This record gives sequence, C-alpha cells and structure tokens, in this order.
Amino acid sequence: MSAAPTDSLAQSFVAFAVETGVLRFGEFKTKAGRLSPYFFNAGLFDDGAKLGRLAGFYAERLIASGLQFDMIFGPAYKGITLAAAVAMELARRGHNRPFAYNRKEAKDHGEGGTLVGAPVQGRVLIIDDVISAGTSVRESIQMIEAAGATPCGVAIALDRQEKAAEGGVDSPHSAVQQVQQRYGLPVVAVAGLADLLAYLDASIDSMPELAAHRPAVLAYRQRYGV
Repeated sequence: MSAAPTDSLAQSFVAFAVETGVLRFGEFKTKAGRLSPYFFNAGLFDDGAKLGRLAGFYAERLIASGLQFDMIFGPAYKGITLAAAVAMELARRGHNRPFAYNRKEAKDHGEGGTLVGAPVQGRVLIIDDVISAGTSVRESIQMIEAAGATPCGVAIALDRQEKAAEGGVDSPHSAVQQVQQRYGLPVVAVAGLADLLAYLDASIDSMPELAAHRPAVLAYRQRYGV
C-alpha cells in the first residue's frame, strides 16, 4: 500500500515539505553512501503548526487507506512525537486510538521497563518518518510481539522508493518492499519519490528554479529506483 503517483494529498504534502525546508535539494550523502539530490529531514517539523499539519497528512492517508488498527506505536526517537501527534489528530477526526512508545534504555524505577504509554495490545500500527534500513521496524515488531500484541502495518511520511543497500550491495527491492515481504505488513506512505518527481514536473512554469532539480532527481531514480 502506498500513495498513488499523482495523488493530490501526496502533492500537497510534497509542497508543504519543500515550503518548510524539510525537503531540500542539493547533494547529500545517504546512509548507504549514495549522493542523493534531495534530503528529507522530518526533524525540521519543529513547531506546533508544522507538526500539526504533518499529523493531518498522516491521519488523512491512514483513514483513506482503510487499514484497521487498535493503537499506535512510535519507535524512539522521531516516532514518539509522531505517534502522539497523529493520535491527537485521529481523535480530532473521530478516530480515538491509544498510543505507546519505547525508551532506548530500560528504566529501573517508577513504572520501569522500556515501553511507555497505553498497554501494547491488539492490532498495532507502527509510525515513523521513513524506512531506511528497516531496523526501527524490526525492533518495533519484536517489542510489540513480546508484549503479546500484533503488528498490523507501518505508516511513514516519505517512501524514497529506492533500492536498499545490504552489505554494500544494492538489493533489487526497496526498504519498504523488504518490510512488506519479510513481515507481511502493509506500508502506508503519505508520499513517495514518484510524487516528488510529479511535483517538480508541475513546477516547470511556476517555479523554474525548483524544477531545475528534476533532472538530477530523475537520474537518481533511474539509477537506484525500484
């Protein structure tokens, strides 16, 4: 499950990410050692207005997806804020769900343990900003299952739609596809690389300086895309 290439919600999200500087163009080194012509930094959704609007995109995509879940789980650290914000937005739209998150280190006093928030039970949706190597998803699945609950899907803001790198070798599948195949979980993305390219296409007349980045993004997709 993912956003359609010309989806209006995805286009609005990409425009929002560009306007806020969360999505930037230039030359950036990825975790896989690739030189990417764009960089998405969800940590820059750093005030109430931006975070609230981001949560709105997640909520709208999740409701439209039809994915059924009983609660939300946010892996530390970015997932913590996202889980709380999206839970609030879903409640505002009439879909109240509990949420929980994990600590990086177990606490040995107070409530103790590594999990914080509502009891982890039922069908659990994992929420994060992106899926790079799938490590966060794998660890989340382990914690959810250890609590006796069932992971039922993953929600992310941006699907880079590029080949995962394993041991320095390009995989034929993206990190999102690997999560779908290895764990049998649907991945709901607000937008993907195809949506970014569509946005740049539409910017040729109105924002030529922005559209000028399209050839580099397209070349990157042709080399690493899935």
